[in-house]
Amino acid sequence: MTIHKKGQAHWEGDIKKGKGTITTESGALKEQPYGFNTRFEGKPGTNPEELIGAAHSACFSMALSLMLGNEGYVPESIDTVADVSLDKVGDGFKITKIALESQVKLPGIDSETFDKIINQAKQGCPVSQLISAEITLDYKLN
Repeated sequence: MTIHKKGQAHWEGDIKKGKGTITTESGALKEQPYGFNTRFEGKPGTNPEELIGAAHSACFSMALSLMLGNEGYVPESIDTVADVSLDKVGDGFKITKIALESQVKLPGIDSETFDKIINQAKQGCPVSQLISAEITLDYKLN
């Protein structure tokens, strides 16, 4: 079974003064503005790195929920932030690291079992598998 999901981007102009919009198939994002100023200067709008961060944190949280469920645990909550690092490398830029930070509320699980499962989720999440940059994980079990 293959699942297809689509995102699209429209761009006009040069890199510094140009601008674009990002739209998702679901409509969650519809013509959301992006450009050099939203990516590098902190102006309102989105950018590829925060979209990757949102996708990675969502995928990781779902993978963790699945893997916990497979072991008979149901988390009360999973809150994950993905901090995506975009660094100047040579003449261009590269995503060099994604730092996942997750807070999980799950009474009744021992820390050794939880450590094993959460690290499997980090490796097993489909978005993690796509990313070649370093991925770190810091977490807190409540």
